[in-house]
Amino acid sequence: MMTAPMVAPLASVAERRDYGKSRRQVLRSGDQCHWEPPRNRPDPVELLISASRDRMPELLPIKWARMAASPFGFFRGAVPLMAADLASLPTTGITVQICGDAHLRNLGAFASPTGALVFDINDFDETMPGPWEWDVKRLATSLVLSGREAGQSDGACKEAVKNFVAEYRMSVHHCSGLTVLGIARYSVFRHMDAGPLPELLKKAKHATPEHTLEKLTQSRKGARCFKEEKPLLTRVSGKTRRAVLTALESYRDTLSSERRHFFERYQPVDVAFKVVGTGSVGTHDYVILCFGNGSEDPFFLQMKEEPPSAYARYLKAQVPTNQGKRVVQGQRLMQAQSDIFLGWTRMDGRDYLVRQLADHKAVIDAEDLKGPVLIAYAKMCGEVLGKGHARSGDACVLDGYCGDAEKLGNAIAEFAVAYADQSTADYKRFTSAVRKGRLAVAKGLC
Repeated sequence: MMTAPMVAPLASVAERRDYGKSRRQVLRSGDQCHWEPPRNRPDPVELLISASRDRMPELLPIKWARMAASPFGFFRGAVPLMAADLASLPTTGITVQICGDAHLRNLGAFASPTGALVFDINDFDETMPGPWEWDVKRLATSLVLSGREAGQSDGACKEAVKNFVAEYRMSVHHCSGLTVLGIARYSVFRHMDAGPLPELLKKAKHATPEHTLEKLTQSRKGARCFKEEKPLLTRVSGKTRRAVLTALESYRDTLSSERRHFFERYQPVDVAFKVVGTGSVGTHDYVILCFGNGSEDPFFLQMKEEPPSAYARYLKAQVPTNQGKRVVQGQRLMQAQSDIFLGWTRMDGRDYLVRQLADHKAVIDAEDLKGPVLIAYAKMCGEVLGKGHARSGDACVLDGYCGDAEKLGNAIAEFAVAYADQSTADYKRFTSAVRKGRLAVAKGLC
């Protein structure tokens, strides 16, 4: 079981807040600004190659191509590098469940168990118990890199980060005054009618299973099956198909009885291999087409390989032996409303997360972050991340450390710009390695 440790089981609210304040003596909020690459910092390109050694080598050129597209694309695929850098910094010692890959495209809209659209963190491949500030610093850096990509000045990006941190502080403070059940039920709704979210929800509304059916499948001999769009979507052998469907048998046992009841109403009809994301490229990922109440009721599952978190080597937290279970537990800790078909399984010695594929899922694009949209979106990210940390850790301790001053926001903004500069420099070294032939990139697959 993954647990975020409490200060003391019966400590009062005031005592826990005081404990949070006391952590400023360990790391002052103003000192969160510091970034200086350590003397023994590994070569970024070599570290990324090493971290990808267990991946499918024939797919790595796709990963490198997506990372070479832009500094933000590089950042998305460079979690192992930032994990090493964050581990070189002092921390407050306050532990929560971290997303681990907190960047603005890993927050988005998706369908809740009731079918209503919600906005929350939606990627947990790297999740595990860790320092809360690691998520804050990674998401803040993503705001700077994405803002730059959208043509924003560093001053505007800094302002967005300050608003992000201010909203994070207010979210944590709000949660610190809720009952335990109140925190468990707390969802973010107040941005639904303003800012960039209405357009995002509109995109999510159209991302239906019917849309996925049209996009990924074709009719062959009167039956639906997956298209062949190599190398991104590939039909699998009969042996692999049988192995995937067999793995779903143990997956069903990870569902509650009522959810298992509905899962069993669907009949799987086809399996394909799909390349997804940036950081995940090179792992095994399968999509399963199912039908329920007739041919007008398509349903898609994704069976996604989960290697250990990039943070595991730097943190001593206990996690399940099955990495898919690690992701499920972390997601349920941070999200108020999770996919009802979230589960895990194992196949051929590899661990897998199982979930619905793209169920009303939509994320924002960097080009949408122009003008005031960047700040509006930054505020949404702050409230959602604060809620996730408050759910999984101790909101009173976090509130005690963060306080109500602007020092933390100013410090994180300084860090975010400095680390965005570092990431951009690493990106230039990476693209230089591509030009010199050290890394092969796939053409036209960014």
